[in-house]
Amino acid sequence: MALLPGPSAPLKESATPPRALIINADDLGYDPGITRGILQALREGAVSSATLMVNTPWSEEAARQARGFAIGLHLNLDRGPPVGAGFPRQGLTGDGGFAGARVDALPADAVEAEAFAQLERLERLLGQPATHLDVHKHLHRHPQVLEGVSRVARRAGLPVRSLDADMRAALRARGVATNDAFAGESGEAAWWTQERFASALAALPPEGVTEWMCHPGYPPEVVASRYAAQREVELATFLHPRTREALAHAGVRPTDFRVLHAG
Repeated sequence: MALLPGPSAPLKESATPPRALIINADDLGYDPGITRGILQALREGAVSSATLMVNTPWSEEAARQARGFAIGLHLNLDRGPPVGAGFPRQGLTGDGGFAGARVDALPADAVEAEAFAQLERLERLLGQPATHLDVHKHLHRHPQVLEGVSRVARRAGLPVRSLDADMRAALRARGVATNDAFAGESGEAAWWTQERFASALAALPPEGVTEWMCHPGYPPEVVASRYAAQREVELATFLHPRTREALAHAGVRPTDFRVLHAG
């Protein structure tokens, strides 16, 4: 299957705006409860973008409900079955699912093939092109994963999330567009509280494209996730009227990765 035509720039912009903020929700399709919260954050809140896992039992329904929103690929090499054929056995568990702990043993060619297969599946499910790529659990910190992802991104003309200056430089050296700044985490405590949101907004760089990674949602209904109740805190933050008021007061309208296709 050929990839769909690349995403066009939003509205009629001809260049990347001097300051752009992307609020991207990871894990769409991971679990029904998580998906329900992300969709609510997209429809009713400040979240402006999301990334979809395509190898779960809930991916198809999540994609169906997310059509029309700005959706990228949440490349999953950590759990669940591969989408493509011939994935190396050293990267799989005994039951045929991904072994995320062994991803550093994968060759870049295998990552490239699987990333391309997952990207194709996303576009089949969504009926629209992906806006960008990122990687579940940031596994593109491993050099060969970053190389494989970069090849697919360059081929498809898609941006890739960068986490820090070194990754940003590596992606750009490979001809891949990426964000200029990044914030977000998932740990024992909820990351995007109202207080952290206000602090991050006050510190937003005056220029460039910034991504805020977030994990809004309802607690998982099926999968086990250490980031569970914390998702409800993030969901409440991005749904709160004060959040939109603060963005409007700062003159910031959240966008998506298509700003990096402008020009």
